[in-house]
Amino acid sequence: MLATLMLFISKVFFVLAALLPIMNPPGMVPIFLAQTARNTEAQRNYLARRIAISSFVLLLGSMYIGSYVLEFFGVSLPVVQLSGGLLITFSAWRLLNDTPADASPASMQTGEHISKEELKQRAFYPLAFPLTVGPGSVSVAITLGASMTQAGHGILKYTLAPAASLVGVALVSFFVFWCYRHGEKLTRILGATGELIFMRLTAFILLCLGVQIMWDGFSQLLGELIKAHA
Repeated sequence: MLATLMLFISKVFFVLAALLPIMNPPGMVPIFLAQTARNTEAQRNYLARRIAISSFVLLLGSMYIGSYVLEFFGVSLPVVQLSGGLLITFSAWRLLNDTPADASPASMQTGEHISKEELKQRAFYPLAFPLTVGPGSVSVAITLGASMTQAGHGILKYTLAPAASLVGVALVSFFVFWCYRHGEKLTRILGATGELIFMRLTAFILLCLGVQIMWDGFSQLLGELIKAHA
């Protein structure tokens, strides 16, 4: 029993260790704040909750049906990386050139007239995908799902691994919610100028990550093309 519990905990930490570094929720806080600068505090809380739920569904879905969906549509993982990297690059470029929202009451009124349906749509795209759960984390989730379902047999394959994946993804999603929910408090110590600088730097790093993901996908596709004609 103790050995099974320790194995379960190790699998949960394996999921956390694989997903958290590439998702980096604390590093995405300035992006979230910049994207929701014209929203009210209540709307930000709602968006943080919806983003966490969408992240949970996206990651868990990628783990267990992602590879089958890609295979059904005949889409390879490098193509997902190339397309997703392009989306991230576009979003990061827009953030780099975006004018900071005015913090006056007049600008806050624009958020009060946004419907809940519009908030749901925005929470999924672009805030949940591709900014929070991008092609990099989707690729990792697909790889994790394949490794967990193929490893072991019996209770490990059909009970322990799925449960550990569920708990691990739930913890990652909760951490995303916590960081976004308290993002303003986390960045308040930086001040307005420091927050702006931090946001620009984060957007630039996100731009670099998008280009890197595109390059990884392109390199694999180019390698397959060269191998096919060698």
